[in-house]
Amino acid sequence: MGRDQVSSVDCILVVNSGSSSLKFAIYAIENREILCRGSIDWSINADEHTLVLKSNRNAGTSVAGSSIIARDTRMAVDVTSHGDAVRVAIRTMTEWMQVQFAIGIKVIAVGHRIVHGGTHFTKSVLVDSSVRKAILDLAPMAPLHNPSAHEAIVAAETSLPGIPQVAVFDTAFFATLPEKSFVYPLPYEWYSEWGIRRFGFHGISHAYCAVRATEILGRGYEGLRLVVCHLGNGCSASAIAGGRPIATSMGFTPLDGLVMGTRPGSIDPGIMVAAVREHGLSMDAVDQVMNRGSGLLGISGISSDVKKLEIAAAAGNLRAGLALAIFCDRVRSTIGGLAVTLGGVDAVVFTAGIGENSSQQRATICHGLNCIGLHLDDHLNTTAKPDVDIATQLSPARILVIETQEDLMIAREVSQIVTKPLPP
Repeated sequence: MGRDQVSSVDCILVVNSGSSSLKFAIYAIENREILCRGSIDWSINADEHTLVLKSNRNAGTSVAGSSIIARDTRMAVDVTSHGDAVRVAIRTMTEWMQVQFAIGIKVIAVGHRIVHGGTHFTKSVLVDSSVRKAILDLAPMAPLHNPSAHEAIVAAETSLPGIPQVAVFDTAFFATLPEKSFVYPLPYEWYSEWGIRRFGFHGISHAYCAVRATEILGRGYEGLRLVVCHLGNGCSASAIAGGRPIATSMGFTPLDGLVMGTRPGSIDPGIMVAAVREHGLSMDAVDQVMNRGSGLLGISGISSDVKKLEIAAAAGNLRAGLALAIFCDRVRSTIGGLAVTLGGVDAVVFTAGIGENSSQQRATICHGLNCIGLHLDDHLNTTAKPDVDIATQLSPARILVIETQEDLMIAREVSQIVTKPLPP
């Protein structure tokens, strides 16, 4: 099929900005299908600045002379910012879909994952100047993500002028947490006057996994008790009862809770006081260490990448092994605590990069959880490909590995805002 026979499809572009990466997807509105997913990584863990494009569709006839010839493709790109990444993603993905699948992409809206919405945003909204300002105002509480998302929004507005942009907030899913779960044991005025409270993050992923879990388990939300573990470079766990979150590990910022790639999770706050008072660190230096120099990277001194740490630990690197042991211990104890909060657990979900792909870490985490009814099938765990149940046949509670699809959830949110019929 040549270029003159290319069919045009109305689509939503989904943009998910990481600290030094960009994930994106194209969602066809008519048949509700993700046509293409891609990513660009220019982080310190990337061997090169790489763009990856993937599609489940069968490739059509390519255009003679095109350098893009693979159904799935990987290429080096000159990207050093989120603005660069958005422009490259739009251009390359559009060409790739046209060449490989004879599909012309007509973007009618763009959806952006925004990590921190504070108390301003409890649902998705159309982006305007006031929304952009609010996203930047919240940047001190999510310094690895909100500035990146803001830059991506500006770049998308420039590349696709006049196209609606929609902000979808990670914190929105946790907006209905009960008061006892979000008020900190600090002077109450810090909450009532300053707005300091637990917000929770990765809400888009937790929401998707809750929906997908009901499908795998073949039951509705009623009476269903889930612990969802989103384990990637950022990590969080949540307790979900009857489809609604009642507790989560992340807090006022994405620093709290589980050990992460470069963030420490929960620590004694007196440590930061000591770092400033006794060791002379500035608050900016403490902020840098907490966000970029702690967690798996800080303990191991090698990397924040679990795959690299697994290799190093197997080769005898003690600090790499210690980092993984601390990581798993924190996840295990958090699962136990959330299960008690729920009054029992019907299923635990593992998702995101580590949760979906590391059978070794899943096995270590699940070791000792028999006491709450979680019995791991070692063979199923080793061979697991999402979406799958890896508990033993007789396990009272199920253990699910689910591929998180934040892009799909974002696209659904955007379609509700942009394409829903206008009221009479």
